[in-house]
Amino acid sequence: MLEWENKKIENLINMKRTHSCGELSFNNLGKDVVLCGWVHSRRDHGGLIFIDLRDTEGITQIVFNPETEPLLHKHAHNLKNEFVISVSGKVSQRPEGTMNPKIPTGGIEILTKHLEILNPSKPLPFEVNEETLVSEDLRLTYRFLDLRREKMHNIIILRSEVFKIIRDSLHNQKFIEIETPMLTKSTPEGARDYLVPSRLNEGMFYALPQSPQLFKQVLMVAGFDKYYQIVKCFRDEDLRKDRQPEFTQLDIEMSFVLQDDIFSLMENLIAEIFDQVFHKKLAVPFPRITYQNAMQRYGSDKPDLRYGMELFDLSSLALQSGFLVFQKTFKAQGRILSIKADSGAKFSLKELDELINFAIDCGAKGLVWIKVLDDGFQSPVRKHLGNEFLVQTAKLLSAKPGDLILIVADAAQIALNVLGRIRIFLAEKQGITGNNEFNFLWVTDFPLFKYSQDEQRWNSEHHPFTAPKEEDLGLLENNEFGKVRSSSYDLVLNGAELASGSVRIHKPELQDKIFKILSMDEDSVRDKFGFLMKAFSYGAPPHAGIALGLDRLLTLLTGSSTIRDVIAFPKNQKAICPLTSAPSKVTAAQLSELNLTIKER
Repeated sequence: MLEWENKKIENLINMKRTHSCGELSFNNLGKDVVLCGWVHSRRDHGGLIFIDLRDTEGITQIVFNPETEPLLHKHAHNLKNEFVISVSGKVSQRPEGTMNPKIPTGGIEILTKHLEILNPSKPLPFEVNEETLVSEDLRLTYRFLDLRREKMHNIIILRSEVFKIIRDSLHNQKFIEIETPMLTKSTPEGARDYLVPSRLNEGMFYALPQSPQLFKQVLMVAGFDKYYQIVKCFRDEDLRKDRQPEFTQLDIEMSFVLQDDIFSLMENLIAEIFDQVFHKKLAVPFPRITYQNAMQRYGSDKPDLRYGMELFDLSSLALQSGFLVFQKTFKAQGRILSIKADSGAKFSLKELDELINFAIDCGAKGLVWIKVLDDGFQSPVRKHLGNEFLVQTAKLLSAKPGDLILIVADAAQIALNVLGRIRIFLAEKQGITGNNEFNFLWVTDFPLFKYSQDEQRWNSEHHPFTAPKEEDLGLLENNEFGKVRSSSYDLVLNGAELASGSVRIHKPELQDKIFKILSMDEDSVRDKFGFLMKAFSYGAPPHAGIALGLDRLLTLLTGSSTIRDVIAFPKNQKAICPLTSAPSKVTAAQLSELNLTIKER
């Protein structure tokens, strides 16, 4: 410790911080205050030295004057960015012309009387006081510094505010917050479980929950009408910018309700979040679209409605074309689908080749492009398509000179999927997704089952506890499983699935039938879901629920490019925590206690 600090420490060691760095104003002029925080920046003007002192509440300017406090001014030269200091002094008005209207404390400054360096800082691996471009792995390795940056700091504070709004709102509606186990039974949920070996039960494993699905249904049987939980969930799956091995969701279940009750609850809750956080009024109810309609119009079950570019079916026009590819596709009961990009005719041949390669990567056999010009059409297959087909296609799509028409001819599902992805590709390429709009949408009536060609059996589209639409129960009896719709729903925001839920099956006999369709025998059902089926046999109420991805919601609300920016301590794309180096090896003794050995590959 410096000699001068020894003299000052007696004055400060018992001095409590009187204010934060974000609350002082003209009302405090002339008062003696004590502030603590980090050195955000230091400016030496030859005479006066200015320090911007930062804490979680904001920034206050600290002044070291060589005329009034020469010793303090001398040692202020030792201060570097991110030193932790405590200062005391008098609140003064900044001189005319030096005020900073960008911050709440921009009209005042502290004339320093005492200074104590509570902790110095090593040289920084990256700057905290400015938004410089830093690699994500470096940021995550020094996450404690990354979180000091204003943008990241505010995101974590916003996360806390959103969670509080949710809890307050649901408690006001008589919801009960109930925790469910983190160490539970491995059940099929669509992704790999994270397994935890049991020391006390040799050869047995717990699983970290992919969701509290079974427990919240048991809670409905237990008589808790309105349950919620802000809960951690775990999935061992390949990671993307919107996925993490552990993530947080708002989990809700309600008894004696209909689908519309869930919709109303979620719409009002999200509207409340927008109102309190952004002072923005959302229009409710949110629009609704069926799964079938969404796929036909947008080629996606989570369409982004910030832009149009709907898909058009040209199959009926195919016979007017001399293009053999279209005719063969039509005869094979495939689909000829198209999409229009406004002003897309300006795309270069290189950009069009990029589009063709993208379509092929998505699974298409090829992609036909047509530029609409003032005096006609341009396309590498123009003569094969024929003028009548071109004219009718342009008319159907309301294409004008300068527009680009793209066509995929393939099996129905492939054509829909490819053009759905091209739609997103075009929107991003043309920069029409970067606005501040929030377009919410309910997608309903998903298929109850999907058929696996590899396994030669039916699987659940969502999970096996989703109820079929009542009007489709007859299809179950007639074994027309591919036509059965579910009472399920997704909440979509700007092309991202935000929440997913369903009305649940509550009658044991219907649940048994669904298990049989899914080729699950009694032993398998008993092993995986025995406790739930036992609960159902003691009087299960009709119930429904939903799970809202809070990390994904916050990513969209903050305009972040990745889900990792809204989580305090995330894993990277390899599921590694650069801060702690987890996962890591364990000792032979730890493995021995669990009766485990590591097998070399």
